[in-house]
Amino acid sequence: MNSEEQARSVRQLILETISFAGLGHIGSDLSITDILAVLYTDVLHLDPERPQWPDRDRLIVSKGHAAVALYSTMTLNGFLTHDELMTFAQRDSRLNGHPARAKLPGIETCTGPLGHGLPVSVGMAVGARIVNADWKTYVVTGDGELQEGSNWEAIMFAGHQQLSGLTCIVDRNRLQQGALTEETNSLDPLDAKFEAFGWDATVINGHDHDALREAILAAGAKPRVVIAETTKGKGVSFMENQAVWHHKVPSADQFAQALAEVSATR
Repeated sequence: MNSEEQARSVRQLILETISFAGLGHIGSDLSITDILAVLYTDVLHLDPERPQWPDRDRLIVSKGHAAVALYSTMTLNGFLTHDELMTFAQRDSRLNGHPARAKLPGIETCTGPLGHGLPVSVGMAVGARIVNADWKTYVVTGDGELQEGSNWEAIMFAGHQQLSGLTCIVDRNRLQQGALTEETNSLDPLDAKFEAFGWDATVINGHDHDALREAILAAGAKPRVVIAETTKGKGVSFMENQAVWHHKVPSADQFAQALAEVSATR
């Protein structure tokens, strides 16, 4: 299964899981689906049979509310079964509304509170350097959570330390809960901000798998940020760029239409 095929299947699973559970952050899940598909298919060195393999690459999905996208991707890559995926958010399930490291192997850190994933990933990249390890650290952040000051302390430190083993992918869909990011607290020019802190920065179409692959795998002497211009609710016409779909569950008719649309995507 290539990354495009995986992304299509993940979107189907997202719709199925959230509709069955009756909750979830569907717009955010659909926004990062292509990013996760490329990471798991073409970038990350992982072993689902040994999720704590010491030489694995580290991935943190800092925007932990997009947990269903992560769980669905993990399902297609052998970390979970479909039956367990359908337990999302149920009592005693390992699949919390936000990922919990203590419950689920393959999760590197808990990412409920926004703004923590990037600082933790910086610490992991420092740890890899200390032990002279070859594994890489990747973090997926939302653009809204970059309004948290803790991120910029970490960005400044990573640039100063030239943590070349660290890559940050920003899900730049320009929407946060209930509002546009630029109306809430403007982030632009985001690439220039990262560059001022000593990072290499690239702006791409976050749904173009070739562009994602090339940008994420690019090597350099600095930490790298890939600013992925995405669409919240990607793949479902009535969800795209609609803040109301940040945390909303489709009706039966909406589910049927959405499933037909994502299944037809090529």
